[in-house]
This record gives sequence, C-alpha cells and structure tokens, in this order.
Amino acid sequence: MGPNPFIGVIYHWIGGFASATNFIPFRGIKRWSWGIYWLIQGFAAWIVAPVVLAYIFVPNVAGILHAAPSSSIYYALLWGSLWGIGGLTFGLAIRYLGIALGYAIALGLCTAFGTLIPPIYDGSIHTILHETSGQIILAGVALCLVAVAVNGAAGLSKEREITPEEKIEAGESDFSFGKGIAVAIFAGIMSSFFAFGLDAGAPIGKIAKAELLAHHRLDLWQNLPILIVVLWGGFATNFIWSVILIVKNHSIRQFAGEAGHNPMRAGHVSGDTLVDFDPREGSTKGRIAPRTLAANYLFAAMAGVIWYFQFFFYSMGQTKMGKYDFSSWTLHMASIIIFATLWGLALKEWRGTSRRTKTLVALGLFLLVGSTVVVGYGNYLKAMQPVTVQALAAKAG
Repeated sequence: MGPNPFIGVIYHWIGGFASATNFIPFRGIKRWSWGIYWLIQGFAAWIVAPVVLAYIFVPNVAGILHAAPSSSIYYALLWGSLWGIGGLTFGLAIRYLGIALGYAIALGLCTAFGTLIPPIYDGSIHTILHETSGQIILAGVALCLVAVAVNGAAGLSKEREITPEEKIEAGESDFSFGKGIAVAIFAGIMSSFFAFGLDAGAPIGKIAKAELLAHHRLDLWQNLPILIVVLWGGFATNFIWSVILIVKNHSIRQFAGEAGHNPMRAGHVSGDTLVDFDPREGSTKGRIAPRTLAANYLFAAMAGVIWYFQFFFYSMGQTKMGKYDFSSWTLHMASIIIFATLWGLALKEWRGTSRRTKTLVALGLFLLVGSTVVVGYGNYLKAMQPVTVQALAAKAG
C-alpha cells in the first residue's frame, strides 16, 4: 500500500480526538489522589494496550523485537523515558491551565520541537527547504505555532476575566496561568522526545513490515512494535515518580479504598461541601465504597486505553504520509489541540469570558484546522511528485 496523505490526515485526526478525550474519565474518579490514578492509567496505556494490540495485528512480535538492532531498542527506550518526564509535567499543565489551554500551549511547543528537530538532526532539512512541498509543510508548522500563540493570548485574557467561582464550576479550581505556562513549556519540550523515540525505532518498523508482508498482512501496522519499546521507557519514568509521590503522601492505602482527593474533579472539595460524597454508598466514613472503588479503577484504565489509541492511529497515519512523514507530528499535535479546544468549549471552560476572548479561541481553532490542511496538502504534493514526473516522461516519449 502506497502513500495516501488524505487518509493519513484522517488517521491523525482520530488519534488527536483520542488524546484530547483521555482526560475526561479522570473527572469521574472520586476521592483518589493524582498519583494513584496516574499510575493505573499509565499501566493500561503504556504496558497493557500496546502489547495486546501489537500481538493482535502483528505476527511474531517477540521475534521482531529480538531481531531488532540493540541500538534501536536502547535509544527508543531512552527517548521514551525522557518523553515520560514530559508526560508527567503535562498532567500538571492540564491541572493548572485546564484542558483547552493546557493542550494548546504544551502541545504547541511539542509540535515545533518534535517536527523540526528530527529532520535537522538527520540533515534532511536541507532537501525540505529546497522543495515546494517541503516549504508548504513548514508553512503549515508555522501556522500551527501562530495558532498556539493566539490560544496563549486567549488564556491570558481568560485569567483576567473569570471569577474563582467560575473556575471551580469548570473544574479549574487550581487554575494558574503563571505556574501553568512554566510547566507547559517544560512539558512541551520534553514531550517532543517521543518523535525521537519513533525515529530511533525505525529499524524495528522495517523488520515488522517485512514480517507483515510475509504473512500477507497490511504494512499499516508496522510501527506498533516500536510503540511497545518507546512506551516502556515512558512507563519507567512515570512509575518511579508515581511511587515517590505515593510513598511521600502515604497514599498507598487508596488502592484498597482509603479516601484521597482528586484535583481533576469538576468541583472543589472542602469541609463545606459534599462533592465526591455519596451517602447512599456509605462512602462518607473515611473509605471509598466498593462500587465507587471499582468505578475508579475502570475510569483510570479507560483513560489509559483511550490515550494509547492516539498513537495507534498515529502509527497508521505516519505510514500514509510518504517521504515527509516527519510532518505527522505536526498533524497529530494540531489535531489534539483542535479536539481539546472543542472539549474545553463543551465543558464550559470559557464561561464568563468576554467576546474578545471567545473570538481568540475561535480564531486559534480555525488556524489549527488550517494548519492540518496545509501540512496535508504539502504531503500530497510530495506523494504525487513521482507520478507527475513519470507522466511527463511518458508524454515526452
């Protein structure tokens, strides 16, 4: 199957929707601390889901990983562990900035670094700069960054306009633009290392492609084994930090039903409110009722599986983008921000803001959609280039 940038963009949009949606189940978790459910969702997202789905779609996964060069395994793990640090701080960015703004700022920076540094590192940026299709793709990246700046302006405007009560109602009782922007910058830089992990694991993908074709299966799934390795690295960093938090906060008993506090809930917990308490379940006596505890595990695992599907579809979309598949990172990040912005609107995160602020949000969303179209068109031109050359040669003959 050859390149098809249009189909690739669709896959990236589906992946973006999955990523933007994964934080929604967190809001349904009751009386659990952040470190508890972050560890559970990480186990589902970075260990269970990638292994299960790779074994479903790719034959002989263990053999592929065993045959891969040790350097590709090592560097994929290394970049994955550094990306894991970005994932940790990304969760904090969402906490301080909300879903819409947190995604926009952190992932905007992640877009720039993750898209541009790999081709700069391997030297292909020179070819990209001298081809029309490459220039169009870079223009799409630039448009994406402009959209992020517009969203940042909307965030500053929002902080000046909404009241503490409106922040609480929108589930943003910890909203802080200053803290959030600092964390988001760091998270965006560190999260970009995922693109390096995928690039380092390319030899694994080549072996997987050969295995798939030998078994008469679609090469669409060739990158799934790479995800296993990169995500193992990410899980290692998140596991270590989550365990540190759990030990420090003495919250390990929450796994068995001791009550904690979920900062991602859509309301503020204090001594004056009964939010998170259901007297019908008897969970107000210092412990979480069994039914609520089971629901917490379900919501956390659901968030993890939904999160993994972003890269499940990303890996498929990347195979369709042709020679300039580095631009997949821009498409993926832009799609996440688009759907995160829509979720923010649906969850009324912009309630109480002025028309000017809402206009900035709408403009940022429009520019993001435009950036995905521009990047997709640039890839389309590159994919069609060989066909055009052949057609001209045939006509000349």
